[in-house]
Amino acid sequence: MTLFTDSIFLTNEIEGFKQCRETRSEESTTVILCTAGFIDVYYRGEMLRIAKNDIFVRVPNATQLGPYEISPDFRFMEIAIPINLFESLMYGNMRVEPNWWAKQEYLKLHPVFHLTEKSIEFCETYFHLLTLQLQDRQSDYRRQIMMLIARAATMELLNYMDKTVSFDEIMRRSSVNSSDYTFRAFTQLLREFPHEREVQWYAKKLNITPKYLSEICKDRSGKSASEWIADVTVSELKHYLRETTLPIREVAKVMEFPNSSFFCQYTKKHTGMTPNHFRKSKEA
Repeated sequence: MTLFTDSIFLTNEIEGFKQCRETRSEESTTVILCTAGFIDVYYRGEMLRIAKNDIFVRVPNATQLGPYEISPDFRFMEIAIPINLFESLMYGNMRVEPNWWAKQEYLKLHPVFHLTEKSIEFCETYFHLLTLQLQDRQSDYRRQIMMLIARAATMELLNYMDKTVSFDEIMRRSSVNSSDYTFRAFTQLLREFPHEREVQWYAKKLNITPKYLSEICKDRSGKSASEWIADVTVSELKHYLRETTLPIREVAKVMEFPNSSFFCQYTKKHTGMTPNHFRKSKEA
């Protein structure tokens, strides 16, 4: 069975797995749960084995999956979502998840988890719910419901990581490095004050220069401080334009832009579309 829309790709067939590799953008998030056998896949310079009861998670901007070999009894479930949906999920999660950045970075380095029977049951349930929604083409709320299911599944993964990975220990180890500490402090400020859009404001809070803050961000993540701020702002505006029916002027007000005109200019600069065109594009 292979089902897909612009928002999500779901399969448990080898042909569907091949189709997903060929058609889904490298910016997609991919989740593979192995339920029998195994698959050996080249990823980040090494051959990974995803065996029975293992889950593999590839976040956007991570290395593409390379050559692979599968066992004759390989069985699996795979879900792929585009970066815009991933951004929406992360927008919601970063409001409640203190280590959201650390967990994304951790997944890049440790993409395979061995799940408990209870966690597998959760995964299979979410897969089944998404299957039902993809098959129901008459629902006016299909996309919104799939978003809720995907968000619940993401939170379940983050919850599982909390149980199996000592992020407090990881944070303590990295705090020896002042750059790591400063970068974490910056991302924490972004989470708490997402409507501050000037690098200088964050630098002042951290008692460093804007140039030094950008250098730290670039070194730790490959993105400058201004790019981080823009990413958070664009994720939020996409959320409001895609997932709500608030008038444009209200979105600008909620996001604390000085006026609707400035908000429209910002949206056009970072998405290539005006807010109204961007909002309509989700229905295309």
